[in-house]
Amino acid sequence: MAEKKRWIQSAITRKGAFTKKAKAAGKSVSAYASSVLKEGSKASTRTKRQAALAQTLSKMRKKK
Repeated sequence: MAEKKRWIQSAITRKGAFTKKAKAAGKSVSAYASSVLKEGSKASTRTKRQAALAQTLSKMRKKK
C-alpha cells in the first residue's frame, strides 16, 4: 500500500524539464501541455508523457 501512495515520486524522473520546455516555447505549462497533447503534434513520446503527467498533477492540486 505504501508503494501505491508514493507513485508520484517515481513518476517524476526529470524534475523541471517539462517546465523548461514550456518556458522555451513561450507558454505556460498548462498551455504547452495542451498543445503537445493535441492530435498531430510532432512532440516526442517523452514530452507527451510529461505533458500527460503535468495535466494529471495539476488536477490533483488543492483548490482554495
